[in-house]
Amino acid sequence: MKITTLRGFIASTVMATSIAGATTATAEGIMCEPGETYIMNVMVSGHPYWVPVYQGFKQAAAAFGCDTVFSGTPDYDITKQIASFEQDLIKSPAGILLHPMQSDPFIEPINRAIADGTEVVTFAADSPNSNRTAYITSDNLAEAKFAAEEIVAQVGDSAEYAVLENPGQSNHDLRVTALIDYMEANYPNMKLVGRQATNQDSNAAYRATASIIQANPNIAAIWIPEAGSAEGAVAAKLEAKSDILIMHADVTPTTLEHIRAKQHPYGAEPEPGCAGFHGFHGGASGQPGGAL
Repeated sequence: MKITTLRGFIASTVMATSIAGATTATAEGIMCEPGETYIMNVMVSGHPYWVPVYQGFKQAAAAFGCDTVFSGTPDYDITKQIASFEQDLIKSPAGILLHPMQSDPFIEPINRAIADGTEVVTFAADSPNSNRTAYITSDNLAEAKFAAEEIVAQVGDSAEYAVLENPGQSNHDLRVTALIDYMEANYPNMKLVGRQATNQDSNAAYRATASIIQANPNIAAIWIPEAGSAEGAVAAKLEAKSDILIMHADVTPTTLEHIRAKQHPYGAEPEPGCAGFHGFHGGASGQPGGAL
């Protein structure tokens, strides 16, 4: 697939072709070579969010007869994710779609992969100082603004709120800091009373939320940059019989059930299937990425 003809074909069509259309866009002369493999590497690999991302990745690859592998570490551990990435490189894949847990520790491994001929596309989280081929992302600033406006619409513009966060993960950092900055600039009477790291651990989020509710009886809302922590936060809310508003990015089957049961209003969900789909094309074509 990394021959000039196929790279040029994908580069000219990736931004204009829908998933459905691209699956029929195969043609003789632009197929993958036998055994040509593309890998998707993530941390917390058992998280349900990755399922639709990988489905989009596989669908795009299948259109050109490419093989795919799902890889990474089940842990929220940067050392283990880098080790899994290193193991992926031993297989000499044509490209890797990578969700780096932290930016800087991945600079050297990504640069070495690129130098050795493996395209690396980051998605959702980034390593901007590396030589990665492309970056596929949703608009984290827009998501934070949307969440801030929804919080204010439901609790008013003079209330207490808190955030949970995952320090070091670029997209989650941006979602949190952007919401806080937006509140300060547009709703100065909104008071931030709690900020705790939960690192996508629902149990840690349960404890953090319970503590925040207990310490701040007038708290009106909490913003969470991902759905894993939201699961624990909702459990703490229900146990405390609190009417705190929980807003979060991303969804999981559990948070969808919470929404259906009206235990919190909704989550801001970037399109995960598109991330995987365009992530494959970014690696195969070597073209720059962008916001979805």
